[in-house]
Amino acid sequence: MAATTNTTTTPVDSVSADELTAKAVHKRYEGLVMVRTKAIKGKGAWYWVHLEPMLVHNTDTGLPKAVKLRCSLCDAVFSASNPSRTASEHLKRGTCPNFNSLAKPISSVSPSPTTVATATATQSNRKRSSSSVSVTATGGVLVGSGSASGSGCSYQVTPLAIVDPSRFCGELAYSTSPGAVVTASGGSFVPQHQQHLVLSGGKEDLGALAMLEDSVKRLKSPKTSPGPTLSKSQIECAVDFLADWIYECCGSVSFSSIEHPKFRAFLNQVGLPPVSRRELAGSRLDVKCEEVKAESEARIRDAMFFQVASDGWKVKNFASGEESLVNLTVNLPNGTSLYRRAVFLSGSVPSKYAEEVLWDTVTGICGNAVQQCAGIVADKFKAKALRNLENQHHWMVNLSCQFQGFNSLIKDFSKELPLFKTVTENALRLANFINNTSQIRSSFQKYRLQECGSAGLLRVPLRDHESLNFGPVYTMIEDILNSARALQLVLLDETSKMVSMEDPVAREVAEMIRGMGFWNDLEAVHSLVKLVKEMAQQIETERPLVGQCLPLWGDLRTKVKDWCLKFHIAEGPVERVIERRFKKNYHPAWAAAYILDPLYLIKDTSGKYLPPFKCLTLEQEKDVDKLITRLVSREEAHIILMEIMKWRTEGLDPVYAQAVQMKERDPVTGKMKIANPQSSRLVWETYLTEFKSLGKVAVRLIFLHATSCGFKCSWSLLRWVGAHGHSRVGMDKAQKLIFIAAHSKLERRDFSSDEEKDAELFALANEAYDRYCRTGKTAMRCLGVSIVGP
Repeated sequence: MAATTNTTTTPVDSVSADELTAKAVHKRYEGLVMVRTKAIKGKGAWYWVHLEPMLVHNTDTGLPKAVKLRCSLCDAVFSASNPSRTASEHLKRGTCPNFNSLAKPISSVSPSPTTVATATATQSNRKRSSSSVSVTATGGVLVGSGSASGSGCSYQVTPLAIVDPSRFCGELAYSTSPGAVVTASGGSFVPQHQQHLVLSGGKEDLGALAMLEDSVKRLKSPKTSPGPTLSKSQIECAVDFLADWIYECCGSVSFSSIEHPKFRAFLNQVGLPPVSRRELAGSRLDVKCEEVKAESEARIRDAMFFQVASDGWKVKNFASGEESLVNLTVNLPNGTSLYRRAVFLSGSVPSKYAEEVLWDTVTGICGNAVQQCAGIVADKFKAKALRNLENQHHWMVNLSCQFQGFNSLIKDFSKELPLFKTVTENALRLANFINNTSQIRSSFQKYRLQECGSAGLLRVPLRDHESLNFGPVYTMIEDILNSARALQLVLLDETSKMVSMEDPVAREVAEMIRGMGFWNDLEAVHSLVKLVKEMAQQIETERPLVGQCLPLWGDLRTKVKDWCLKFHIAEGPVERVIERRFKKNYHPAWAAAYILDPLYLIKDTSGKYLPPFKCLTLEQEKDVDKLITRLVSREEAHIILMEIMKWRTEGLDPVYAQAVQMKERDPVTGKMKIANPQSSRLVWETYLTEFKSLGKVAVRLIFLHATSCGFKCSWSLLRWVGAHGHSRVGMDKAQKLIFIAAHSKLERRDFSSDEEKDAELFALANEAYDRYCRTGKTAMRCLGVSIVGP
């Protein structure tokens, strides 16, 4: 039994011994690292700059077994038992091949007979020590230390009593530790724990002393380079990455910024040469643009057909005089988008001009084979330019952008719904009264800072601006809802009560704030606009295809009905506004793509997956037949009608239908999305081959995008274009920059601008405040209890 016990405990003892050894080794390593760190900062021996402690691990256990010193100049490894001896034997005696090429420490320069020295000496009761600063005729600076008997390392003279050393205690030394002086060690002035160095010019002399040492170091080794050494291929690769980053920033980073002294210092630190802005904006930009264009052209040639997307015609505001950018993009059947070109506008343009630009883009892509263009989607000119091109070329399907359609719906609400007009008038009256009445304004700012963390005023739209764009009004409504608690406290303030006694407008505004009707209407308008804006944002992000248009508008109607029930709003007027906007945006291709896309097939009682004809109105069913027959020749019209009937009755094999409709969770958003968006088109091209005529139409229809959203250019580049718009060379450079940046963003499917990303980043800082004082429901509950309630 005893033998057994000893056998089992032996491994434990050995493991403990290994661990203890490892701890001791690691402790020794940490001590050396600490000594080296202090030495580099100027509190130790000069050789630590070149010697680096390193741990040697046991290959079996992985535990550290020894500490070594590695020479950073030649990578040689030595024992760490005596670093000073290692430095003497390896560095000073010339064993290291690279040490002699570096600048020697100034402290190692031998004094010459022509040395002129000044030194200070202080005496204690029992022990006498001295320190000296020597300037040699060769420009070397010496700071020696030692006892009085060992002061022969530098010539010393009686110190001149020019300044009082006690005046500069703790000031003249580089270190804050008491008793530190400035010494030359390792080519730089570092503090030693000696007496204070006193210079005749006071502490201002330290800068000049450092410059003197730097000059000496430069004269002794003018070719030294602190940065790493990179090969020619590495330098070229790094400069290429730098250039690509600048191009893809598209104006956010100026070419002149690469010549900033700090940036050049950074390049030198990482071992890169200075980069010329002329080269980046000249030959290198031209070569990069040609490479990207060649790649884009090759991908377009591989596609059987394409769609042109045009975004930027619908200009928000030209009052500032800035340029507007129209982006022309090519959508391919495989789901990718390629940038084509940019058109700069400085004002509104006629429909005919837009029509010419769009057609020139089509012919520029495919030449005379214009039937390769399946259609156009644009954010404006649906009624004229797009319709004219569609009438002239029967194979084209030209759509209006759904992102703009949803945004236009908000404008329709503000113009046609009495609720929006009432809320806008009341909100303007409240905001103007708060901002323009000095006593109330001061009280409001105080309570808003207390409740919301900011003391700003309520943001009020410009005169008559609310009739053109509801965005500023929505911002004002948000401010009022966020400040609901602050407004409540203003009413309870003595200053507000005194103003209400004298001013009838103040009494009206106070009554309005106390009334729950005002807050219910305000929250209703804010909720409806937010609902539509979130759906528009979703459309911009996900970029739905044409077959999804009918489900999108159906989803909107459902959400609006729920909104009406929640806020007790009559559904009739709201539904009429939505229906008018729906008809303005509607295209027969919506219904046709909805029927032909296997993604929307519905399983019936027999187990078949059939097209959702029952979800269409009678007019929409007729639109399906009219559109499909228009897209084929007259000879194929009767054939395709028969194939439509067959598709309507037979549908798709359940296995293939389920494969097309299979979903998976998006790892980023957490939402369920179609696993393979291209499967709808691929089923028609590979499995449903018996529908020869209908299949050709289906693959050209269901891939069409319903939005024109794409690349967003930075405001900095647009301002630059506005300033240099009349320069042919400047516009050429701008076109190339935009082409490279847009190509990169579309390839990454990045449809947001840098300004939006920055705004999102800074908005996160206010998230805590938003959770606290946002949500109109919480604010109204507070008002209901504190003001209206008993």
